[in-house]
Amino acid sequence: MTVVVVTDSSSRLPADMRDKWAIRQVPLHILLDGADLRDGVDDIPEDIYKLHATTAAATPAELADAYQQALADSGGDGVVAVHISSALSGTCGIGERTAGDLDPAIRVIDSKSAAMGTGFVALAAARAAAAGGNLDAVAGAARAAVGRTHAFMVVHRLDNLRRSGRIGGAKAWLGTALALKPLLRIDDGKLVLAQRVRTVSHATATMIDQVCEVVGDSPAALAVHHVVNPEGAQDVATALAQRLPACKPAVITPMGPVLAVHVGYGAVAVCLELPEA
Repeated sequence: MTVVVVTDSSSRLPADMRDKWAIRQVPLHILLDGADLRDGVDDIPEDIYKLHATTAAATPAELADAYQQALADSGGDGVVAVHISSALSGTCGIGERTAGDLDPAIRVIDSKSAAMGTGFVALAAARAAAAGGNLDAVAGAARAAVGRTHAFMVVHRLDNLRRSGRIGGAKAWLGTALALKPLLRIDDGKLVLAQRVRTVSHATATMIDQVCEVVGDSPAALAVHHVVNPEGAQDVATALAQRLPACKPAVITPMGPVLAVHVGYGAVAVCLELPEA
């Protein structure tokens, strides 16, 4: 048997990629008008970002069920669970407590990222598992990948950020300029302001420049996410392909409803994983 990898729906791993690497997924939650909607399971309105919804972590019961099933399917070899940054969601902390109650063969990894920043860490673990790595090796591959991931995001509107509470130091700058288009990045698991820019086009160009500076000539893995903005995502992916010829084409996926609630309509993000040294 092999170690089984579990992640959550924030990872934005396409279904075919999850299937290829046998990665299990636990849903995060959207709370809307008294309804509890599971990301990736229940129908969620595409315009969820403007409906004053809130988000919630995966539940202890959901995580326990996923971990126990994965442990059984591994034949006792173990489980590595890779979750959205603990600074952005309670899921990782709940997972750690749940795993501690269940079995030491369940290891929980804080990806210190979100979207494919989390997905890339889960993929690193899954590749190590597929190569026959034991529990320590698979968990070690995931932890090493955490340090190789970077994420940047351009947000079009500030309304969702004001409500979110997920942005570090936001109160100091969110109300300063109505025309502000913030470029955000994930720093040690926290979503923080990288730069304040006056236009979306300038913010997007700055994001692309920063991604290219981080990647350099390396064959990094790339992903581009968006909130109901496929054209904007495709433009960013095309620009990255032109400027980063050593990289394979970026995976393009929606950012998903959980992140959309916090960053709002039009947002475009780039996640990347640098290769092993």
